[in-house]
Amino acid sequence: MTTLLIADDHPLFREALRGAVQRVLPGASLYEADSVDALYALAEAHPDADLLLMDLNMPGAHGFNALVHLRAVHPQLPVVVVSAREEPAVMRRALDHGALGFIPKSADSETIGQAIGQVLDGERWVPAEALAAPGIGADEREVAQRLRELTPQQFRVLQMLGAGRLNKQIGYDLGVSEATIKAHVTAILRKLGVGNRTQAVLMAGRLSVDPDGLVPPPEEPD
Repeated sequence: MTTLLIADDHPLFREALRGAVQRVLPGASLYEADSVDALYALAEAHPDADLLLMDLNMPGAHGFNALVHLRAVHPQLPVVVVSAREEPAVMRRALDHGALGFIPKSADSETIGQAIGQVLDGERWVPAEALAAPGIGADEREVAQRLRELTPQQFRVLQMLGAGRLNKQIGYDLGVSEATIKAHVTAILRKLGVGNRTQAVLMAGRLSVDPDGLVPPPEEPD
């Protein structure tokens, strides 16, 4: 039986995706997540899922970071990005960061079904204009490679740093001590090759869809 994961924070669009999937694969098992944290839990619970359909913009997501992390932790899980961001450059970046397809949210149900079927057959599906866009540069590729080296917990901490959370707040949210969070931050800085949390967040922010809109986190002793 085919198993698909759907990650999107809009209930109506999840419903639309469910309908498209059920028309192509009437007997498929579908599991849904409405945030990045819920998606990570879903991927852990269903490691043999056949396909993940994920939005770029949902709680906890920062551009392509979640995609890069998932491809590192679950390399066997094919991912198709489904997004309202339909610029060819955004589609091409998704492919370069490991997605096997990109479905614009403006696509009709027939197109969505065709794309899903094609990716499940082992092929890539993306609007033609995406292939004409330039690929990511060496700098962005290097950032993605460094992010792949983070453990899942370190990645969560980095995401929370990007949201402006302090060590004490992150420790409370994750149910661990502040000292443990400081140790994670130290490891993150080492793996990313930066000197402080601001630099770490700015580096990760290079994978944002709109990097210029990134806000640096508050400083505190690491």
